[in-house]
Amino acid sequence: MSIFSVFSQETESQLSASALDSKNFLEDTDSFNPLSPAKAAFYSAIIPGLGQAYNRRYWKIPIVYGALASSLYYYSTNNTSYKRYRKAFKQRQAGEIDEFYDILSIESLENAQQVLRSNRDTSLLTFVGLYALQILEASIDAHLLQFNVSDKITFDPLLINDQLNNQNYIGLSLNLNF
Repeated sequence: MSIFSVFSQETESQLSASALDSKNFLEDTDSFNPLSPAKAAFYSAIIPGLGQAYNRRYWKIPIVYGALASSLYYYSTNNTSYKRYRKAFKQRQAGEIDEFYDILSIESLENAQQVLRSNRDTSLLTFVGLYALQILEASIDAHLLQFNVSDKITFDPLLINDQLNNQNYIGLSLNLNF
């Protein structure tokens, strides 16, 4: 009964206009593609940056590759240094002369290995996290592309200077045009 009472207060022209708007929204399939975010995420999972290209956000591709390449660079650098210190530690344990013989003690070699291994593992986790983040970003960006953004809604912050007491006030304005 309450449904009919709500509709009884609206005029017939208002009902037909709202029904027409919902009909136009449902018929407008170009503005809503439910598979678009899944495609963007899939493309980014296959090749990093491809989901951003699918969303036509080409400026994000160098950021994706820069972030992934920097974490791989630090992984490679830390791994190479870790292997050097590990080899020197093993040589020192065997009683041989290593490249750090006169420079570092055996405790220093052991500490350097721990730090470099930790940095290497952190770089690898950073790479995996950034890889997952770029997939998530492509999917979210594809979702946000489907929103209808128009000039009917505006939000304007405003700084107002009061002339009487020479103080500044912050004002907000929200305009809805139908």
